Parts: sequence; C-alpha cells; structure tokens
Amino acid sequence: MGWAKSVIFISAMNNKIRKGFVFKNYEAPDQSPFDKLFEIFQELITHTSGDFDEAIDWLRELDQEYDLTTEDYSIEDFIEDLKKKGYLREEIKPDGAGEMAITAKMEQAIRQRALDQIFGKLKRSGAGNHRTKHIGRGDEHTGEFRGYQFGDALERVSMTESLKNAQINHGVGDFTLSEDDLVVEETHHKSQMSTVLMIDISHSMILYGEDRITPAKKVAMALSQLITTRYPKDTLDILVFGNDAWPIEIKDLPYLQVGPYHTNTVAGLQLAMDMLRRKRNTNKQIFMITDGKPSCMRLKDGSYYKNSMGLDGRIVERCYTMAQQARKLRIPITTFMIAQDPYLMQFVREFTYANQGKAFYTGLKGLGEMIFEDYENNRKKRIR
Repeated sequence: MGWAKSVIFISAMNNKIRKGFVFKNYEAPDQSPFDKLFEIFQELITHTSGDFDEAIDWLRELDQEYDLTTEDYSIEDFIEDLKKKGYLREEIKPDGAGEMAITAKMEQAIRQRALDQIFGKLKRSGAGNHRTKHIGRGDEHTGEFRGYQFGDALERVSMTESLKNAQINHGVGDFTLSEDDLVVEETHHKSQMSTVLMIDISHSMILYGEDRITPAKKVAMALSQLITTRYPKDTLDILVFGNDAWPIEIKDLPYLQVGPYHTNTVAGLQLAMDMLRRKRNTNKQIFMITDGKPSCMRLKDGSYYKNSMGLDGRIVERCYTMAQQARKLRIPITTFMIAQDPYLMQFVREFTYANQGKAFYTGLKGLGEMIFEDYENNRKKRIR
C-alpha cells in the first residue's frame, strides 16, 4: 500500500505566510502508524520553527486530504504517543493556560533526521577521497574493519582478523596468508577542529517565493549532530546575523526564524573571530551561509549605517578588512553563497581573495553535501 510523503514549501511575502504541499507516491516501508506520522511531523515542526500547534494543524490538513490515519490510529492517538515517548510536554503560560511544546528529545530527533537526510546518502569510497560520512585513517580505533588497500600502514593491519580470513579462505591444513586476506581496522583522527557556522537571517532569506532559511537550519542541525557524535573533540559554535550578530545554542536551531533585518556581515565576522580567539585548538575555520549582499554595519557611536541599494563601498571595504584580519589569524572563511547575481559573485570573489579562503556559488540543493565535504576535507588537510 503506497502513501503520500510530504514536501513542504513556505514563503513569506508582505508578511503573509503561504504554504503549499507537493506529494509523491511511493511504496511505504514497514512502519508503524506512529512512525509514518512521526516522519511527516518532524518535517512540519522544522518548517514551523518548533510551533507545535501550527505543525499539528498542517498534519490534520494532510490527513483530511490524504488519509494518513485510520479508525484505529488517529491524530489524537499520535499526540498521546508523542507525550508517552517523551517528545512532547505541556507548558503553563503566565495566564494559566496550557500549551504543548517539543522536548529536548524531540530536538535531538530533528537533528538526527537532518543528519540522515543530508549526509545519509554519501557512501564510503577509497583512500584519498573524503566524500563520505564514514571513518578513515587516523588514531582512534573504532572496531570497524575493511579490506587492505595499497598504501595502508602495516601497523593498521589487524592480525587476528587477517589470520581468521586466511583460515576461512585457504583452510587450516595448508596455511596461506595472501594480500586479499589482510584486514585493516578503521580509525578516527584525534586532532581537533573549531568551527563557527554563520547563518544569515536577514529578510531576504524568505523573499522571492523561496524558503532559504529552512535548508540553512537543517544544515546547521546536521553539522551539529555530526560533530557532537562523530567528532566530540571538535567544537562547533553557531551564530546568526541580521542587523547585528549573536550566538545561538544547538538546542535553539529548530526554533530559528528570519527577522526584518538587513545583512550585517561585518558583525557576524567580528563575533565569529572573537569566538575562535578563545579556542585553544590550532585548527579553526568559519563557514558562512548567506544569500544577500552586506547592507548594514554598526558605527562607533552605536548607530546603524544601512544601504540596500547595490553594493555600498563603505560596507564592502569593512568586509574585506575583516576577511584580511581572519587571514592573519589563520582562520579560513568558506562562503556558501545561495544567490548567484553577477555583482554579488564578484563581491564574494574579492572577499575570498582577501581571506585566501573558498567560496561556493550554489542553490539550496546540495548545500548540505558541500558543507559536509568541505568540513571533512578541511579537517584532514589541516592536521597533516
């Protein structure tokens, strides 16, 4: 029996939220009624920035149109299961009324889902190619094994597993050990990397009929889950920048929203470098996700200087200065530019040259894979 899997697109124009649904039929895996609804609910709660009531309203609409539930399992049953499983809690408002809110367990589930969605399709490959979410050469033993490849260090060969293979492949009576029997234990690197992820939350991230903030938010959740689970010795700090810049916690990511802001890239870079100066790690980097031109900066007297018309030379020069400062601190900046306007691409090229960093000019599709690959490559390159 097939069922409809939702893909939700949200845009904001003139402060009005429009929503639409695109459905594709496919063969449903062997899932329980709860798991089927839970998969859709996680997508909805991400798009609604953690607003449970709005997510459930959307789920009810989908149920009415596509019969997601049955007589034996309703939306109310699903809500009760969310409570029982620890994904939902009731909070009391100041006026005494109660409202439902997601829990830390739900936030964790959303981050893990983002990790699986964005990085889950990347496959293990040969030595020297790091387009993978799996382990490679390093120092920490993982308990996972693979076949020997030319160039592997001999100390990485697991003699116990290799001898076992030899006995299985050639028998015990006439013992032979060939290259095909050799097994290498996978390892993780012990080196540390400190990363700051900058996310643009200016108003343009939801303009022009395209929701850009949700993919950026998913990337941040996936990257945070990757680092905390696979590279616990690494650090990840996340900041957002609009008129100003401020840090956010990983637990705040599902609730991240765009504001009526300009783009103060300077403030974001200043805060990112301040964060990294406090890190003891020698390997440091900045990832910046943005779709617009720098259009704002704060002056010494505390006032804002804003200009949304084209590229303002005063603001642009400050951005170049910040890029040069980061270069002196040996902090490479990788810019993921969602917009592809020629004059903005020229600005990013000049900015990248000033920092000697990297830039990717991309749409929303593939953003997560590119950030993952760059994180892996930078990490391995800088520890040699």
